[in-house]
Amino acid sequence: MDRQLKKKKWTLKKIATYSGIALFVVFVVYQFWFADRRSRLRVDIDKITISEVKRGQFKEYIPQTGTVEPMRTVYLDAVEGGTIKRIVAESGAMLKPGDIVLELSNLNREISVLDQESNLTQSINRIRETRLQITQNALRQQESLITIDNALATLKPQYERQKQLFDKKLIAKQEFERTEADYLANLKRKDITYQAYRLDSLDRLRQIVQLDQSERKLLQSLENVGKILDNLVVKAPIEGRLTRPQLDVGQSVAPGQRLGQVDVVDNYKVRVEIDELYLPRITEGLSSIITYAGKDYDAVITYVYPNVLNGRFPVDMNFTGEVPPGIRRGLSLRLRIELGQPSEETLLPMGGFYKDTGGNWVYVVEEGGARAVKRNNVKLGRKMGSEYYEVLEGLKPGERVITSSYENFGDNEVLVFN
Repeated sequence: MDRQLKKKKWTLKKIATYSGIALFVVFVVYQFWFADRRSRLRVDIDKITISEVKRGQFKEYIPQTGTVEPMRTVYLDAVEGGTIKRIVAESGAMLKPGDIVLELSNLNREISVLDQESNLTQSINRIRETRLQITQNALRQQESLITIDNALATLKPQYERQKQLFDKKLIAKQEFERTEADYLANLKRKDITYQAYRLDSLDRLRQIVQLDQSERKLLQSLENVGKILDNLVVKAPIEGRLTRPQLDVGQSVAPGQRLGQVDVVDNYKVRVEIDELYLPRITEGLSSIITYAGKDYDAVITYVYPNVLNGRFPVDMNFTGEVPPGIRRGLSLRLRIELGQPSEETLLPMGGFYKDTGGNWVYVVEEGGARAVKRNNVKLGRKMGSEYYEVLEGLKPGERVITSSYENFGDNEVLVFN
């Protein structure tokens, strides 16, 4: 007898259908809520540079190029114009103080000097003649006083004797009156001559002082005039190496024209031209490191020039320790000037990424090193020369960042390494 079979509610086909639908729903939900839909780009890891963020000492400095100059330079400028008569020292020669560099000739100047010397000599002779006349006049007055004193030495006792005899009526009145008149006349003459001599002495002293002063000035002028021709001979004022332009015998030289310079060769400084942007931060005493022949040397700013030309201002730097061997005038040196005291900061090595991001975002390598993810809200600060950026926000020590150029990465947020 036939039995009615009970229809199954959950068939294999139905289970498979519902399972497929459930899996599809789960997949859709996952894709909607959890799946990473960020744009990706596969890059070759060998063609990028990955650097590690680290904690280190931040030294803010600016790279510059300086020029070696002698510590002291004395310029040779023509005091007198003329024509080059003889060249003694060539450029590059080592000179000692007083060594002749070249000689000039100036006939008109030589004649003028001779005329000045003649006029000054005549003026000096006139002063000396005037002084001699004053002295002779004083001697004549003294001689007159001596003559009067001699006459009085005779007349006074004669007058006293005759006065006694005249009082006793022993000599004639006429004889006594003649002796008395001579005696009184010489007394008056002496008084007048002495008064004149005393007044003349005061005036004579004043004139002698004035004449002496005038003579000293004229003698000094005569000496200086004689030195004018010495200026036609150009000499080395200090010991050092001569540097001069090309000069030829017979060439005309104008007053004030630069004929060369003498450099002290045992000590050097470095002249650096710095952008005016750093003017408020550059002061005397700032340290710097000069690199030459693969070795670092310490230097310090000793003078900041006040003038700014073409947007730059010069400073002088002196070596504080060892001086690089073999340096010469005009040699260019690379250096780094420190701007302030070092501090402990978070540092990111510099690279080509900055020109693409402005330091506002970077690609950070995830743990495992399989890919790098774009990170926004990164803030970089000061630069440490050409080596590091100061990290202000967004990165921690130990994280690794792609620091090479982002030019070929487009707007992709995830970079997958091959």
